[in-house]
Amino acid sequence: MAEPLNPIERRVYHYLLDFLAENTYQPSIREIGKRFRIKSTKTVSDILQSLAEKGYIERDPSRSRGVRLLGFAAAARTQPVPIYRRIAAGEPALLSEHRQGYLTLDRRFVPSDDVFALRIQGDTMEGRGIFKGDYVLINPSARAHDGEIVAARVGDDATVRTLTHRGAAIVLEPATASEREIVVGPQDNFAILGVICGVFRAFYDGETNAEVRETAESDAA
Repeated sequence: MAEPLNPIERRVYHYLLDFLAENTYQPSIREIGKRFRIKSTKTVSDILQSLAEKGYIERDPSRSRGVRLLGFAAAARTQPVPIYRRIAAGEPALLSEHRQGYLTLDRRFVPSDDVFALRIQGDTMEGRGIFKGDYVLINPSARAHDGEIVAARVGDDATVRTLTHRGAAIVLEPATASEREIVVGPQDNFAILGVICGVFRAFYDGETNAEVRETAESDAA
């Protein structure tokens, strides 16, 4: 088992992973130093050596880019799925400034190129196995049928519920008794964003944990 990393080693290691994925080659020692504002190339070399000794990389000190990430290979047959933190009130509902990041998924689980993700904020759909904090994958290309779980825009709010037609009205049904159904008429500012095609549940969220640490450090200061 690889040894745990200290904070700067972890940051450099993640930088190596991200740099390789984006560029198909490793950064040089000087590039690493510039990225982390480390003036001494020896300090960077020492960090890389520690990563090697702890079992995360192999390195050739005689080469500027002589690093190999152990266990890492370029991920073939994957696709980035954008995550949006909010939905715009009008059209288009998905704006680049609201994009939070990406989930990289196996293409077997991505039914169309325009699939995107939202993060569930409440407990409306717990009865159907979708919980607060889950990422739901949404397929805008799929036609929504009664009984399917959809993502919809009602005004400037996004919601995930079960779709039902009741005469001329569209009903968005929750899966918890504490929530009321939403009835949408022809004149309402409403749009179906897509059909839920997957749910991703993380038991560890590095971004959220980082935000908590930054808040705690700020409060402590």
